[in-house]
Amino acid sequence: MGLPRLLWIGLRVLTLLEHGARSHLAKQDEKLSGLYAGNPTRATARPTTVAMLRKFQDIFLSFVSVGSQTYRHLTLLSAQQQNILTLLDLPESIYTRLGVDFENPP
Repeated sequence: MGLPRLLWIGLRVLTLLEHGARSHLAKQDEKLSGLYAGNPTRATARPTTVAMLRKFQDIFLSFVSVGSQTYRHLTLLSAQQQNILTLLDLPESIYTRLGVDFENPP
């Protein structure tokens, strides 16, 4: 019973993200390019959630401990990744706060 519900929730999230991005692009009368590996100039007004999420696969969060201090390093967002976050109405801070050291703030 739990697995079908979990899959249903995942499908709803994918659908909501896709709908949000497509409606934002339609309002702005724009297209999103760079989602297709074989053709980076190809633009689409109907991006899929999977294609957009694929652009975030090369992000790394590293932890380094030196003595009692723990440091975090987070890969910077590219312009395209920032654009995708904007399309999804997500603030950039949803990503950048992952690199903040909550135990030892600056």
